Amino acid sequence: MNDQGKTVSILGCGWLGLPLAEQLIWSGYQVKGSTTTPEKLNLLQAKKIEPFLLNLADSAGLENIPSFLDADSLIVSLPPRLRAGQGSQYLNQINLLTQALQQAGRVQQVLFISSTSVYQDVNAVITEAHDHQALKEDNPLRQAETLLQQSTAYKTTILRFGGLVGGNRHPGRFLAGKTNVPQPQAPVNLIHLDDCLRLCQEIITGPGQNEVYNACADHHPSREEFYSAAARALHLPPPQFNSKEPCSFKIINNEKIKAAYRYHFIHPDPMFFF
Repeated sequence: MNDQGKTVSILGCGWLGLPLAEQLIWSGYQVKGSTTTPEKLNLLQAKKIEPFLLNLADSAGLENIPSFLDADSLIVSLPPRLRAGQGSQYLNQINLLTQALQQAGRVQQVLFISSTSVYQDVNAVITEAHDHQALKEDNPLRQAETLLQQSTAYKTTILRFGGLVGGNRHPGRFLAGKTNVPQPQAPVNLIHLDDCLRLCQEIITGPGQNEVYNACADHHPSREEFYSAAARALHLPPPQFNSKEPCSFKIINNEKIKAAYRYHFIHPDPMFFF
């Protein structure tokens, strides 16, 4: 498919957004990228990304948003920072974004980068069809999904990634040297950056659709097996696990996205991520 002339805007040029922008440019797209950091504007420009300084947390910093949303597709790759207690602020940002999308009226396709953290631990395999049983409806990411899905002005694809690995995110550092780590036998649900990038491009290249996809590697080694091996790969002390409490887990099924795009994961087994 020739994508010459198509414009994609990426809200959030961080761990995922920046390499995704580079990949899309290489494929012939025109790419606009946003950052909240003035110092990063030159980096974006150097990579042939049209740079925008946008901060949805500050209504005074939205003067550029109509131009930013003058695009065929929008990829929302904003970190929600839920562990920092910024869930309500994140929802306010997504609400502002949906209003701006309605006013701009140009974007036809939205790809929202979500997470499998919207699912509860139900000690079972979870597919997209199990939404009503397993979803944490009070999770800010889940609420953000709903906000975007409510609009009929554009089509929204929700892409729920497992735990993110690759680039500067080496899993050997995540738990190295820690003690009393819970859930040693719980299976991991992880995805490598290479697959994140490829799947995003598959979705953007195709027609816009109102769909939800889970995306994580095919295999699910235990937390103890995976994080111990990852730490040793960096010559770091492996974590010490506490096996006394009952195992609580979920296994994320990825069959829907593989069938929809005839996709084979580049990194199907997390034990070979490092």
